[in-house]
Amino acid sequence: MNVFYQLLYFFQKRGYAVCGRIAERLGIRARVVRTSFIYLTFVTLGFGFALYLFLAFWLRIKDLIYTKRTSVFDL
Repeated sequence: MNVFYQLLYFFQKRGYAVCGRIAERLGIRARVVRTSFIYLTFVTLGFGFALYLFLAFWLRIKDLIYTKRTSVFDL
């Protein structure tokens, strides 16, 4: 179990250092960088869901317009 905590500590230390280094480079707080990453994640997930709904709607409309008719009397 000790190895697990050492590994967890390693990734936590290195993960927060990335945000800190980006913030230092840009001259802003690390907290702002972390929250912007969180907001960006929510926006991109929302965009994917909206794109999915748009494509589903578009395919439904396409299927309603372009139905395959077997004979002239199906009109």
